Amino acid sequence: MSHDSAAAPEAAARKLSGRRRKEIVAVLLFSGGPIFESSIPLSVFGIDRQDAGVPRYRLLVCAGEEGPLRTTGGLELTAPQGLEAISRAGTVVVPAWRSITSPPPEEALDALRRAHEEGARIVGLCTGAFVLAAAGLLDGRPATTHWMYAPTLAKRYPSVHVDPRELFVDDGDVLTSAGTAAGIDLCLHIVRTDHGNEAAGALARRLVVPPRRSGGQERYLDRSLPEEIGADPLAEVVAWALEHLHEQFDVETLAARAYMSRRTFDRRFRSLTGSAPLQWLITQRVLQAQRLLETSDYSVDEVAGRCGFRSPVALRGHFRRQLGSSPAAYRAAYRARRPQGDRQPDPDTAGASRPLPPSDPPAALPPENAVPFQTRRTATPMPAGAASVPGQRSAP
Repeated sequence: MSHDSAAAPEAAARKLSGRRRKEIVAVLLFSGGPIFESSIPLSVFGIDRQDAGVPRYRLLVCAGEEGPLRTTGGLELTAPQGLEAISRAGTVVVPAWRSITSPPPEEALDALRRAHEEGARIVGLCTGAFVLAAAGLLDGRPATTHWMYAPTLAKRYPSVHVDPRELFVDDGDVLTSAGTAAGIDLCLHIVRTDHGNEAAGALARRLVVPPRRSGGQERYLDRSLPEEIGADPLAEVVAWALEHLHEQFDVETLAARAYMSRRTFDRRFRSLTGSAPLQWLITQRVLQAQRLLETSDYSVDEVAGRCGFRSPVALRGHFRRQLGSSPAAYRAAYRARRPQGDRQPDPDTAGASRPLPPSDPPAALPPENAVPFQTRRTATPMPAGAASVPGQRSAP
């Protein structure tokens, strides 16, 4: 699922300065960055695929600090360009940042601010969003990052509207994506924006990935608490909610348990988790329903009751909005892939707080994380019958 802000057309209309070229893409690399995320924009924008109908970009690989740059597996890279080369780029991509707890080099932040002021499009993939936030480029804007790091991004930069549900967010001249494979989604979106659906489709075929993916990060979220919440008094309330999802309670109940007003609770909860408490609660109930559909023989009506939904209609509506399928269709797709004997009903722990078990995607769908390198990520399967084109949401 993508998020295209209502402000995007106005931002996209900004003119580049005279020395910048729209077709030039600069990729900013740092020491300690993961090689997989770093390779995504290099592969998308750095290989000539004009024979397949993909317009050519001019790629500049730039070091964001003094080299050599050490990356995954102890490899050392030498970037052919330095920060000065960014001054020619119409698009600047930060594919990843080595640590969400350490500040990026000030020289690199200055180069990004200057590029943005001169009309360049700035892109942060995965933890690259932390670099954009440190430069002040996400202030007052919607953004996303890997769901695991979204609470930290929201807490450290409270002026950023972090949405951990999105695969990527396009706010016109500043774009961010979720983890690893979502970087491919965003790069394809950029090609689609620049050159149309046909060019993006041709590139997707070359990369052997879907041109667009439906859904967001919800189906990958686990039920554990973000690391930074552990020492906060609110953690006890969150843990209680996870243990009692089978009961019917609302956000007012959680606020009362925290001895806070609803407004104060909403603000504190969002600062810690990056999500509004009502949306978080609904997501947790849907995740619980997902687990029961996979591991039990309860009817959909029984699943609704055991997940705290007031009616099966409520479950079906929220389930479809988050996972793009009805509960019944999701269960059928899951069972078509998993042998009958693999399911282990666990009715006695229906309300317990547990991480979702990893599983393979249904055979009817192409693997969502198919990429030029052979890697595999386990995740909750995307249901069969999900929409092929993601919906769009306006900015908060």
